[in-house]
Amino acid sequence: MSSSTQHAAPTPDLAGPVAEDLALYRQKFRLRLPESLDELNGPAQGVVELPLHMAWSGMTSYDLGNPRQRMGLYRTVLHEGLRDDLPRYLNQDLLLQLWPVLRTLVGRTVRAVWEDAFPQLASRTRAAA
Repeated sequence: MSSSTQHAAPTPDLAGPVAEDLALYRQKFRLRLPESLDELNGPAQGVVELPLHMAWSGMTSYDLGNPRQRMGLYRTVLHEGLRDDLPRYLNQDLLLQLWPVLRTLVGRTVRAVWEDAFPQLASRTRAAA
């Protein structure tokens, strides 16, 4: 076989165990969602200290006045936060403001689960485009 021969990458089989794993992963994030974005009453300013179950591998303190830290906090909480954490650490107005950029920083599954549950997030993205 010549070294210039190109082979297509194998297409992942989304049947069976892989599909089940993906469904369970999506369900994990769905179960954490608040009933409404109105429940998100977290701080909009100041310094936020995250508990170790969310900030287990990096920063634990975030200054909401710093745009990079604010984005990092939201990314961490969306990925690692439990159901009770979301209303405590996320602020509805900030989430709506940050979403057009934040959605590009979170995983595909997190983005899809939040946008499916809260169409106003997806509409913010379209409005920002």
